[in-house]
Amino acid sequence: MAEIVASAASLNPFAIAQHQFDTAADILKLDPRLRAVLREPVRELHVSLPVRMDNGDVKLFKGFRVQYNDARGPSKGGIRFHPDETVDTVRALAAWMTWKTAVMDLPLGGGKGGIICNPKQLSERELERLSRAYIDAIAWIMGPERDIPAPDVYTTPQIMGWMMDEYSKLRGHSTPGAITGKPLSLWGSLGRDDATARGAWYAVREAARVIDLDLSRARVAIQGFGNAGTFAATLGIELFGASIVAVTDSNGGIFRSNGLDIDQVLAHKKSTGSVVGFPGSEAISNADVLEVDADILIPAALENQITARNAPDVKARIVAEAANGPTTPEADTILHHRKVFVIPDFLCNAGGVTVSYFEWVQNQRGMPWELEDVHRRLDRKMTRAFGEVLAAARQHNVDMRTGAYCVAVARVAEATRARGWA
Repeated sequence: MAEIVASAASLNPFAIAQHQFDTAADILKLDPRLRAVLREPVRELHVSLPVRMDNGDVKLFKGFRVQYNDARGPSKGGIRFHPDETVDTVRALAAWMTWKTAVMDLPLGGGKGGIICNPKQLSERELERLSRAYIDAIAWIMGPERDIPAPDVYTTPQIMGWMMDEYSKLRGHSTPGAITGKPLSLWGSLGRDDATARGAWYAVREAARVIDLDLSRARVAIQGFGNAGTFAATLGIELFGASIVAVTDSNGGIFRSNGLDIDQVLAHKKSTGSVVGFPGSEAISNADVLEVDADILIPAALENQITARNAPDVKARIVAEAANGPTTPEADTILHHRKVFVIPDFLCNAGGVTVSYFEWVQNQRGMPWELEDVHRRLDRKMTRAFGEVLAAARQHNVDMRTGAYCVAVARVAEATRARGWA
């Protein structure tokens, strides 16, 4: 046990993912053979990607694709472009995606990909060459029936479009179902752009009912003002009339106790490149926003943001994890004891993969859905999953994260056992 805690304390994302899995496995009294199989990825690929830069030089990029478990269906998971990407982060994210698709009861497994790069320093043509090189390297382990990538940190629908086109060239025919999160012109799905944030708000709505919180009076703080964070702000206002009091991006943040005008904040960021310096606001840091006086805190940035150090100072009643892995195990324990309602990442941000699944279904059938159908189906999926996780948490007298693991691990374990893999 000491070894597990020490590993988790090191903030290695995969050690944290395994620690969280072990907690659920203990509760479920999982067979040791199944436990051994489910603690590790079934497959991972490391690739070197030579890319010709605009100045004529050739630069070598390192990339990964991890397929954690495909007992329930094809692997599904995003691709991240980030200068600090590591294979352990990708392994952890692939594991969390496995539990995410299972907790949502989708006929998919979990995977993840990443390239070590700084996309902000690459031209559009360099990004396209890098994207195509990555697909050239991993094409033999992906496809609509094997592994379906999607966007993640610093990747976009346009990048997915290039990747789908490259895969289609390699196969000799158009294969839209090989990639999700594509532009609508390449048979992406309506509703995919705000799906992560919309699904998170559906989960927040259910949590608010549990703790009797009036969302129309709720104050919201958001760490990370990228795609998920931006939509979290606009949808919180549009759907529930919540007040957004603080937001941050990679450069810093802003706070206003009586609420920010998000349309004006977006205009300011578009003109300056950051929310920092928004008129009439107080400057705060990415660390400060976690401790803002708010009813709801939405971490929508990167891993390991809420730790044992700052968890005692989190003032929110609900922590809705739009990011992957923002809370460490030690912080989880503190928040649970303080009765902070944490909606775990692989439930809270599952709207993205759910609508990606809808996109894959539409591509396979050649039949696009109306936006209202996407929203209705997403709401139903998120509400049902939230209820199943809440029931498991109450049954085992544990927090929501452990309850979500109990639901997901049980489903993946049963599929793995039924296939005869353990």
